Amino acid sequence: MEYLQTLFGTESIASTVIYLCLAAILGLYLGKLEVKNLKLGVAGVLFSGLLLAHLGAPIDKHVLHFIRDFGLILFVYSIGIDMGPRFFSSFRKDGITLNLLALTSVVGGVVVAYLIHVFTDTPPAIVAGILSGAVTNTPSLGAAQQVLSEQGGEMSGLADEAGMAYALAYPFGIIGIIITLMFIRFVFRIKVDKEVEEYHESLSGTETKLERVTITVSNPNLYGRHISYLSQVTDSELVISRIYRNGDCLIATDDEVLQEGDVLLGVSSSNMMEGLELKIGKVETMSNQADLAGPLAAINVLITNHKIVGKTIEQVGIYRRYPANITRILRNGVKILPTRTTTLELGDTVKVVGKKDALKDIRRELGDSVKELAKPNIVSIFLGILLGILVGSIPIFLPGLPAPAKLGLAGGPLLVAILLGHKGRIGNLSFYMTPGAGYFMKELGIILFLACVGLLSGRDFVKTIVEGGWHWMLYGVAITLIPIMIVGIIGRMLRINYLKLCGCIAGSMTDPPALEFANGIAPVQAQSTAYATVYPLTMFLRVLLAQIFLLLTM
Repeated sequence: MEYLQTLFGTESIASTVIYLCLAAILGLYLGKLEVKNLKLGVAGVLFSGLLLAHLGAPIDKHVLHFIRDFGLILFVYSIGIDMGPRFFSSFRKDGITLNLLALTSVVGGVVVAYLIHVFTDTPPAIVAGILSGAVTNTPSLGAAQQVLSEQGGEMSGLADEAGMAYALAYPFGIIGIIITLMFIRFVFRIKVDKEVEEYHESLSGTETKLERVTITVSNPNLYGRHISYLSQVTDSELVISRIYRNGDCLIATDDEVLQEGDVLLGVSSSNMMEGLELKIGKVETMSNQADLAGPLAAINVLITNHKIVGKTIEQVGIYRRYPANITRILRNGVKILPTRTTTLELGDTVKVVGKKDALKDIRRELGDSVKELAKPNIVSIFLGILLGILVGSIPIFLPGLPAPAKLGLAGGPLLVAILLGHKGRIGNLSFYMTPGAGYFMKELGIILFLACVGLLSGRDFVKTIVEGGWHWMLYGVAITLIPIMIVGIIGRMLRINYLKLCGCIAGSMTDPPALEFANGIAPVQAQSTAYATVYPLTMFLRVLLAQIFLLLTM
């Protein structure tokens, strides 16, 4: 018994880790409690940490500061790697409008926070914490705390108070978004069924997708030409898998000669049909997968052979060495029409059509090993984090700032991870992270960070509320509601689809619970797509502007 009293009642590394684990366990269970379809989620860890600290948990602050910063790095790096592939594409189509609205929400929150600081004389560190909690953005809190820690002296001690302010503002940060979505729906008398119909109509006119097609060869210029010639002419428009000729089904090998009346079967993009009809002949789409006759078959293969990763389809040469073709690539949930110059990446799923007796060898050559894919690339993760910390430490001299800004431990790894996730590889080094590894790294990072923030901030939490900290809650309400209400009204005045607007507002606050609520409004992808469109830019700006706010006001 004395041993346990010493272990749980004496400040040490062991007791600190024990209370950290308890905060995580209790918080995760707390986060699962549901009240009217609302859950705290992983944020429950923050409040369990506050409770344990309030009850007097003995902790080593130096240990918690290290774990907090390391957890933040893991969290933002995994987010950056995940959203890197779609970061730049998010600005296409209506992405510019949605990102401008999200930018308005981000800047509006900072402006409201600055006005609160000026007119209420609330310390900048507290306002920065309120701002981070009101917009439910954990990395911005980490960035703000790092700036405070680097100042030393009294400012360094305010980092924990910023954590308390974050915790006070956070709950309404979630509720405020939902109130806004309901308010806009009520004020503008929105009919969800009509919005769903309009969303589907907008997709039908703009959506580009891969289609199975049949093309009847009727262009005399192609008669007597080899398939290799046609493949070069239509490399970015069509992938030919097989040929129907006089009732026979043939594999489309490079040396096969085209004849009048041949029916080519393959895959093309929906916006390429007109051009293919001019070049080859009549094009028809296939609503169902055609049966493969005789010796032909189709298989899906997972790319896990590191020897071919990073090589183009032409360099791998499956179509030259086997009677088979790669007709489709699935990467990060996106279907890609393969060309000879398309690079194969670890984790791609490719569809191969060819002779049955060759498919087994092709599968073996490409890998198709889930076990191999499950191994995380540890070297690339640490290299990416190293580069992120180095970039985050570079001073950025901005006019008007009394001291140079830095991307810090939150912004640096986030920026580098976005770029590495978009690029995919440097030379032979792949930065691909398996979904399982990415999810684990993200969850572990955010749990460590929030548990540490709660334990570091909770000792004076109740005392702070009683002595006037409840004002911080009201300030948080203002920072939450004012910007997104303005964005919602502007969005509807611009006639943006309500479902897209819901996803945009949730994404501008980087708030998964709000997205879950928005998704429950209608069973379509509009909300999630808009959320993903604005999330990357929003995350980056919130991290950077939290630091700039502090440097301008301290």
